[in-house]
Amino acid sequence: MWKRTKSNYCSWDIAKKSIVTYNLNRREFLRSAAAALAVGIPAASRAADAVPSNSGRRIGFVDLNLENYHANVFLQALRGPLEGRGFTVAGATGTKTAASRAWAEKNKVPFFENDAALNAAVDFFMVLAPSNPEVHLELCRRILPFRKPTYVDKTFAPDFATAQKIFALADEHGTPVQTSSALRYTNVQAELAKAAPAQVEHMIAWGGGGSFDEYAIHPLELLISVMGHHATALMRRGTPERAQLLVEFTGGRTGVVNIFPNTSTPFAASFTTAKATRYVEVDVAKIFVNNQAAILDFFAAGKPNIDRRESITLMRLLDIARDPRALNGFVPVA
Repeated sequence: MWKRTKSNYCSWDIAKKSIVTYNLNRREFLRSAAAALAVGIPAASRAADAVPSNSGRRIGFVDLNLENYHANVFLQALRGPLEGRGFTVAGATGTKTAASRAWAEKNKVPFFENDAALNAAVDFFMVLAPSNPEVHLELCRRILPFRKPTYVDKTFAPDFATAQKIFALADEHGTPVQTSSALRYTNVQAELAKAAPAQVEHMIAWGGGGSFDEYAIHPLELLISVMGHHATALMRRGTPERAQLLVEFTGGRTGVVNIFPNTSTPFAASFTTAKATRYVEVDVAKIFVNNQAAILDFFAAGKPNIDRRESITLMRLLDIARDPRALNGFVPVA
């Protein structure tokens, strides 16, 4: 039976107050996270990492349109609670040039229309376009040949086949690549760490958001970050607006992912061990800082801190969830 033996997520402040259930819609979720960044969160960074911003810690944003929520919150995290780590956004580019240039000027980030010029100004890349995974392959084709550590935002790709192409391209050029949803770095995983070495036998995750296609990755990432890549089959039931994914894992372990778009459904999870079941609501105020901190760990090490097999499993599960066969029974992951 599979047992998780190490953490793939960065340090964060474990919530010391009791978990209280509340309703959180998409707008409230975004406002809550942005507010936390504005006031600052105790740094998820290490003072020893602090170095001058021009000494090999320059990040380049690569996007379809830089005017988006993730570009804003990642930039705020780097300039706010993670400032002590010494990483800066030294350049950016966006396919939608006019809107992206306006964002760059507003945020005092150098804008580049030429990829080679951007490459000369940065040491790492962050491919964003969080609402447009269909453009990630093309953006990666432009950036991965530079062979610099590259983070690709959620959802990694529109489908499993495209995800394989991105990883193959990265391997061809020897470029370290990492992808994740911010829901990999929450107080859910922190609470689970407290229960170690207890083994999770069953887990349930909940999520809302604007649509299944854009937001299903979040509760699925919660599940896989805990249960690992050993998923064997998936079945989907419900409706497009009230979807429930049943996931089987090796060793008889099971998971359920509830995706309820356009509802006031907070991101949350419950996990069951041999001794107890624990429910934890996600503290969304910290997830983007935690995510960015993990990206900086990846950049500093020059190698991914997420098992690629988990990212591949996530893409395969999303593919199966869209497969009509999954509405009639379990579809094998292999």
